[in-house]
Amino acid sequence: MAPRPSLEMLRALTDENVLRALMSEARLTRAEIAARTGISKPTISDSVQRIGAAGLVVDTGERTTGRGRVGSYYALAPGLGTALVAGITQHRVTVEAVDALGRVQAREAVGLGPGAGPEAAADALAATAGRLAGRTPGGLRNAVVSAADPVDRATGRLVRLPDAPFLIGDLDPPAVLAPHVTGPVLVDNDVNWAARAEHTDGCARDIDDFVYLHLGEGLGGAVVTDGTVRRGHHGFAGEIAHLYTVGPDGTAMALTEVFAALGLRRVGSTAVDVAALRDRLADGDRTRTVLARAIGGVLAAAVALVDPRMIVIGGAWGPALADAIGAHFARDPRPVPVTATTLTDPELTGARTRAVEELRSLVVRSARPAPSP
Repeated sequence: MAPRPSLEMLRALTDENVLRALMSEARLTRAEIAARTGISKPTISDSVQRIGAAGLVVDTGERTTGRGRVGSYYALAPGLGTALVAGITQHRVTVEAVDALGRVQAREAVGLGPGAGPEAAADALAATAGRLAGRTPGGLRNAVVSAADPVDRATGRLVRLPDAPFLIGDLDPPAVLAPHVTGPVLVDNDVNWAARAEHTDGCARDIDDFVYLHLGEGLGGAVVTDGTVRRGHHGFAGEIAHLYTVGPDGTAMALTEVFAALGLRRVGSTAVDVAALRDRLADGDRTRTVLARAIGGVLAAAVALVDPRMIVIGGAWGPALADAIGAHFARDPRPVPVTATTLTDPELTGARTRAVEELRSLVVRSARPAPSP
C-alpha cells in the first residue's frame, strides 16, 4: 500500500498551485484561484495566508464589485526578482529583465562594432546586466542566454569551430553574469532557442519531431525529437555548415563552400553576404536553383538520420527560399513538408519562455519550508 502524503507535502502542493495560478494572471480572487485549480476555497484561503506570510503574495487592496460577497484580489508580491534574458550576436548584445508573469520590465541593447571580439561582448553583457540588476526589485534571480555561436554543453562557454563566421569567440557568459545574477545561468545557441520557440508558439506547435534550419549570415540547424532539442555530446548537434552536398558545378562540397563558390561570402569572412544573396534572388539568376539543390542535400541527410515530420526554415534569407527548397525536396525519395518560420525574433522568444519557467520554479521553491534537520 502506497504511503499517504504528509500534511506538509499537501500544503506545499497547494501553495505551488496557488502561486502558479497567480503567475498566469496579474490578479485573482481566492474564488477565482479555487475555480482554476479545483481546490476548495477554505484550502485556498489557508494557502494564501501561508504564502502571504512568506512575502510571496499580497492583497492588492482591490475588491470585486456587483452582487454577492465582496472578494479581495491577490497578486504576486513586488520584489520577487526577475529573470535575465540575453541575446548575443555579432552585431549586438540585447538584454531583458522579465518577471514571473512573463512581462518585460526593462530592456537594453548595445551595438558591437565590426569584428568585435569576446572582450567587447563580455563588457556589453556585464554592463547591461549590471544596470538591469540595479533597477530590478529583488534582483536578477536566473538568466538564459542565446548566443549566435556554438555553445559547450558542459560549461556554457561559446566555442569557435573551424570556418565559423562570427568573432564573438571564447566568451564565458556564466562567469560574466555571476556578479549580477544570483541563480543559475543557462546558455545555448540561438538556433536551438528558435526551434524551441517554434515548437511552443510557432508553425511546429505540438509537432514533436522536426528539423529547424537557420539560413542567415551563419548556417545552423536544430534537431527536435520527442519534443526535445537534441544537443549532442558536446552541444554541437545541428552544426550543418560542413555537411557535404551538391555544389554549383555538381561536385560534392561542404554547404559553407557553396557560398564561396557562388561569390556570396562577406569579404574577409566565411559569413554569408545576405544583401548580395537577396540581390541575386531578386534578379532571378540560377542562384535560387543552386541553393535549393544544395540545401535539399542537407535536408536529405537530416531526414535519413532523424526522420522528422516537418522542416522549418528560418533566418535572414531562408524563409524567402522556403518554397523553392520545398519544391526541390518534394522530389526526394523521402520528402517531408517544408515551411517558413512564423515568428519574429524566435531566438529571444525561446530564451524568454525558458527564463520565465525557471524563475517561476525558483519562486515556487522559495515557498517551501526548509527541511527539518
